[in-house]
Amino acid sequence: MLVPRQLTLVPRRLTLVPRRLALTLCLLAPALVSCASLPAPQPRPAQRAFDQPESTSLGRLVAATAPDAHSSGVRLLVSGEDALGSLVTLARRAERSLDLEYYIVRNDASTRTLLREVHAAAVRGVRVRMLVDDLNTAGSDESLLCLTQHSNVELRLFNPFPAGRFSTYTRILASLTDLDRINQRMHGKMFVADSAIAATGGRNLGDEYFVRSPTSNFVDLDVLVAGPAVRRLSASFDRFWNDPLAYPVAQVIHETPRCKGPVSESPQQETNAQGETIEAPDSTPVPSSALARELKAGHLKMRWGDVRVLADTPAKIVGGSVPGNGAPAPASASIADDVARLLGSARNELVLITPYFVPGEHGVALVRALRQRNVRVRVLTNSLASTDAPVVHVGYAHYRRQLIEMGVELYELRNQLGTPRSQLGRFGSSLASLHAKAVVVDRKTVLIGSMNLDPRSEHLNTEMGVVIPDAVVAGQVLRLFDDVTSNSSYRVIEDDGRLRWVGGSPKVPDAEGSEPGASAGLRALMWLLAPFAPEEML
Repeated sequence: MLVPRQLTLVPRRLTLVPRRLALTLCLLAPALVSCASLPAPQPRPAQRAFDQPESTSLGRLVAATAPDAHSSGVRLLVSGEDALGSLVTLARRAERSLDLEYYIVRNDASTRTLLREVHAAAVRGVRVRMLVDDLNTAGSDESLLCLTQHSNVELRLFNPFPAGRFSTYTRILASLTDLDRINQRMHGKMFVADSAIAATGGRNLGDEYFVRSPTSNFVDLDVLVAGPAVRRLSASFDRFWNDPLAYPVAQVIHETPRCKGPVSESPQQETNAQGETIEAPDSTPVPSSALARELKAGHLKMRWGDVRVLADTPAKIVGGSVPGNGAPAPASASIADDVARLLGSARNELVLITPYFVPGEHGVALVRALRQRNVRVRVLTNSLASTDAPVVHVGYAHYRRQLIEMGVELYELRNQLGTPRSQLGRFGSSLASLHAKAVVVDRKTVLIGSMNLDPRSEHLNTEMGVVIPDAVVAGQVLRLFDDVTSNSSYRVIEDDGRLRWVGGSPKVPDAEGSEPGASAGLRALMWLLAPFAPEEML
């Protein structure tokens, strides 16, 4: 949450050390930090999402546009510019409530622009609830407290670190006796306005998710949701908000903030494409969005149907969200089986878009069963050069040849996008990394959400998504897939016993050697990590 630029290089994936070593480190490190446990949760009344969306302007517009009261509307948010513009529009149009749930919230220009709009909503009387996973908030305690200076803003940290808070590494060191808990994170993303319209999907809050970073940006995907499905998203938010692991920020952070405003105004720094340190802007111009234009015109352009919400519950984390309980989570707490059933239901084609692809034995068995039924399976994931998590690429590479031999069409994103790519936004010369998570089944059903196809999403993090039974939306995702795989990716094939990286168009020539675009140092790191990367933690 509001992490200074110089502290944003934190581990995106927390890999555990053996418990005996953890205890030893904890005993040896009292001079730095003391191993700490969470404070006991304080009794507090349960809060619920705003339940009368029809009394707001957004709710009335949804009701007037929907074909019936049971249908939910959806529209893809492909470009980062449209996604940011849509969130700002929702903040500006909210009249009663804003509920925000995010895994990462950066302290950069895009986020400060959005949070100022959220604060402005609070000033005009909107209730704001903001729930942030605590893994990526190191160095931002004062900013977190400053956000809550207005009485209409409440912020809670999910699964927090009680000590060593000044850096990610000291936090982990201080929590070495509580590794099972801190290794499990809330990974969902949603932004809900008046319980009437929501945005959810793969994006966190930060420049790189909205194509605003000068150095590296994400190819990502969200979906706007309207109607009854939003109330189901809000119900998921309430479950996490009222869970004992959602701590009011003041119960975790014990300091007096020096607030200049609702959002941190300390000077920020970035690095440009030439590696030079530059002063980062305090805000970014708000891009136009289709949502803003539609709200002004009084009509939403969405696809309407029976949209289903999938959402893990907090009970997936540490056996029912009771610190120190350690009991296994009930099967009903996880959506993993729902996702597996959806993938296994394919009869003709399965398309997977995932930044981190570690199928494991069960995933390989599922793909094998599909291929035995002659189901076409196509996968887009990151290359070693484009991934932001090289250790996860180790797990993926372990299965790469096996998948290709089964007939899977495997594509890896290059770290520089080709053309055409008007859907994706203005990447310019910045590097690219895949962060979108989507599944298309038989060209008629789409799943868009926060989950990656890897053991961490399946077993450790809480995830969410929406299932959209609509061939038109499926076609839109498939066009994005075809654009990226044809113009910005390599297809990995096996040729005479060796893997080859083949370009999808004349603008993407075949690559020489393995792991194209990755530096020698990165390839060496992957080789060194291969024997030690614990697949169940990837």
